[in-house]
Amino acid sequence: MKYKYFILLIIATGAAQASLEITVSGGEVAAQPIAIVPFGRTAADLDFDFSAVISADLARSGQFRPLKPADMLERPVDAAQVDYRNWRALGVDNVVVGQVLRGPNGQRFVRFHLLDVLRGQLRTRYDVPIVDPARVRPVAHQIADMIYEQLTGMAGCFNSQIAYVVVTGALENRRFQIVVADADGFNPVTVATSSEPLLSPVWSPDRQQLAYVGFERGRTAVYVHTLSTGELRKVVAERGLNGAPAWSPDGRALAVTLSYQGNPDIYVIDLASGSRRKITSHFAIDTEAAWSPDGRQIVFTSDRGGQPQIYRVGAEGGEARRVTYEGKQNLRARFSPDGKSLVLVNQSETGYRIGLLNLDTQELRILTDGPLDESPSFAPNGATVIYSQQGTRGATLATVTVDGRIRQRLAQPGGDAREPTWSSIVR
Repeated sequence: MKYKYFILLIIATGAAQASLEITVSGGEVAAQPIAIVPFGRTAADLDFDFSAVISADLARSGQFRPLKPADMLERPVDAAQVDYRNWRALGVDNVVVGQVLRGPNGQRFVRFHLLDVLRGQLRTRYDVPIVDPARVRPVAHQIADMIYEQLTGMAGCFNSQIAYVVVTGALENRRFQIVVADADGFNPVTVATSSEPLLSPVWSPDRQQLAYVGFERGRTAVYVHTLSTGELRKVVAERGLNGAPAWSPDGRALAVTLSYQGNPDIYVIDLASGSRRKITSHFAIDTEAAWSPDGRQIVFTSDRGGQPQIYRVGAEGGEARRVTYEGKQNLRARFSPDGKSLVLVNQSETGYRIGLLNLDTQELRILTDGPLDESPSFAPNGATVIYSQQGTRGATLATVTVDGRIRQRLAQPGGDAREPTWSSIVR
């Protein structure tokens, strides 16, 4: 695992980027059969296939197996039109029907029904407004989230975003970009670009900002980028290392790694006042901080024991305690949304792989195969982890469910994709 810190920053807001190419594997046997009937749209002049996006979202979760439209015996758009016998004959557990309509004020909205085929009854019905006809894909993701939550009891995360670093070109012609995209890889937008590496993007809790590492006059710096305005704020640029930013759960502070006082240590910077407090003080390298969901603890990577391992300390500082023991090294830990586990990079004889550590039992479950997997980040519902996968053809993004059953590969056409981070859910 190599860390680069010297970069030249140039901002480019709003540039288009090629969408990620997604391949899904695993989970077909245990997935629930469901039918997402093509939505009617005769009452609103809107040419968008909501059912295709919803089906793709649910299929990618690995928990659902959507029926192909060509195999459907009927295509109702309203619950009253559904003949449950047709769907029972196809072995479908649940069916979703819907249509795009206009309200009395002319505003478009999507009305959909989720129906229980086995019981022959309505599960739920919603009218979802279309605020901006030019941005309807998030509406489809929102509907997929609602269906997912109704059927699993767990919040969906399809209406979330990811940010990641794209690297193109070779040697002196290399180009680095930070890209923001929907969770399914669509609608990618470049928010920063540079001829030198860009590092460690991380979302603010309200997903309105990104913090990342840039370069200025021979020094690294930690920046906060407001996505809606393009405003770029330099948070810290001390001599030496300025790296590995991590937002506090309340969005008021960043934990960072600074070395201006000697060895790299963890500091917390208050974003309103700029004041900072030193969390660790050790002759070793302390880096890669991450906050617990309640904001009371910070985990970090340290080689104070000889090899990099994960340690935990109170958010106000104090004695650090070692957390990981299995494997040669453990790096880049992140808390699960419920605070009960850590996702991390574990090194063993087979290379660097993504692992899930239960904090109560200390059980470490390896989720990926390696040999060079890095930069894990939890989905906002805690069901999936996104990470970077280095291979002979370069770096790609990948996801794996926390049970290791469902995997996706998200390839960036024409370049490498690295250092992914998942945003919060938008309600």
